[in-house]
Amino acid sequence: QVQLVESGGGSVQAGGSLRLSCAASGLTYSRYCMGWFRQAPGKERERVASIYTGGGDTYYADSVKGRFTVSQDNAKNMLYLQMNSLKPDDTAMYYCAARLGHAPYCSRDWPYNYWGQGTQVTVSS
Repeated sequence: QVQLVESGGGSVQAGGSLRLSCAASGLTYSRYCMGWFRQAPGKERERVASIYTGGGDTYYADSVKGRFTVSQDNAKNMLYLQMNSLKPDDTAMYYCAARLGHAPYCSRDWPYNYWGQGTQVTVSS
């Protein structure tokens, strides 16, 4: 049974930084696409970033390019999202997600099967 547990959300002022973490368990296969998504009230959920567990094939939404960095520590089954230069528009619930897959297809906009419960990020101006 796949479990994804996010942490690291919080409140920060514009221009600040946060690092989200996702602890993954139950990923029994070696090839997954891991993603970070966010959803703000009244808005559609959007993929912010994703990465292949085998390395590479990273994707970033245009709105976060140059500010957010997705990374992973496979030895610890951890996924991270470093968020710098945060803006009020980044305020949302952030979710970790996983799906079976491999490069170069992790950048594709395909459905994810497994989801965490989310962690709230609030950026004030």
